[in-house]
Amino acid sequence: MGLMDFIKKQFIDIIQWTESGDGTLAWRFPMAGMEIQNGATLVVRESQMALFVNEGQVADVFGPGTHKLTTQTLPVLTYLKNWDKLFQSPFKSDVYFFSTRQQIDCKWGTPQPITIRDADFGAVRLRAFGNYSYRVADPKRLHTEISGTREIYSVGDLDGQLRGLVLQNISSAIAGSGVAFLDLAANQLQFAQALTTQLTPEFERIGLKLEVMTVQNLSLPEELQKVLDQKIGMGMVGNDMGKFMQYQTAQAIPKLAEGVGNGNGGSMAGDAMGLGAGLAMGQLLAQQLQSGLGGGAHPAAVPAGATAAITPVTAPAVLAMSPDEVIAMLEKLGDLKAKGILTAEEFDAKKVELLKKLV
Repeated sequence: MGLMDFIKKQFIDIIQWTESGDGTLAWRFPMAGMEIQNGATLVVRESQMALFVNEGQVADVFGPGTHKLTTQTLPVLTYLKNWDKLFQSPFKSDVYFFSTRQQIDCKWGTPQPITIRDADFGAVRLRAFGNYSYRVADPKRLHTEISGTREIYSVGDLDGQLRGLVLQNISSAIAGSGVAFLDLAANQLQFAQALTTQLTPEFERIGLKLEVMTVQNLSLPEELQKVLDQKIGMGMVGNDMGKFMQYQTAQAIPKLAEGVGNGNGGSMAGDAMGLGAGLAMGQLLAQQLQSGLGGGAHPAAVPAGATAAITPVTAPAVLAMSPDEVIAMLEKLGDLKAKGILTAEEFDAKKVELLKKLV
């Protein structure tokens, strides 16, 4: 190298990185046209780590502190460069700084419902979202697996990869926990812990440490939630069909009131008559079921206000039923089975009982 070339070269005696707070995970120290002095000072601040890379090979890693660069402090680089004694001349090497601060409030969520196996419902499609935080724990692994030789690697560059990892492991986390959906939904902390257990080794494989995982919401799609609500309602009233009809009517009252308030449901008198008819039919169906299946039930009184809509019907108090009545009752039970209110076993048992009561 000529004298002028030597004079033009810039020699580095202090290597450091002052973070700008912009979510940078890895930053490459600018080395263009520069070489590192023998005995130069490396400053690594708290929440940082520094990595030396020689001709594509990862060499020495430094934690927080002030380090004087010699063959004693650069053992791997010394071996790679074949320094058999204290090096005297400047040298070139890529230096990468990594932020080890905790990266907080990273979002995750299911853009579409995902299907999981469930102890109570068999297969369930669910939605979930929350947030998590992590930090760089192994700069060497993150460099070789993810960030590479890029000048800057940010949190945003890694965001999609990490959210994909979370979504990929949700099903395994729930299956591994052995906890049913309803219990997970009631205890989101338990779900978060199961997800953390599943994801920790996945983060470690790319040099990261998962610090916190939260689940802010766990829910079913709207159509499945309606089925679950019906199942919960039936669980509250048990097998009493009269109570179930009252429950169904109570569910319809808010919609009726909304229609009246918006002027879309016709006159208030007509709505009241329709509601009264519904109550009467509900009680009639309940009484027919009890008469056909258990026998001896007294006829239900028609609610006040319903007489304008329908003619009161008195159900027979005898156990025997006509073929038409049996068929009508089977059709009603079939509807309840289709809606998931009756199980197949319950439907079959009631069908056998009805057939025994043919006139």
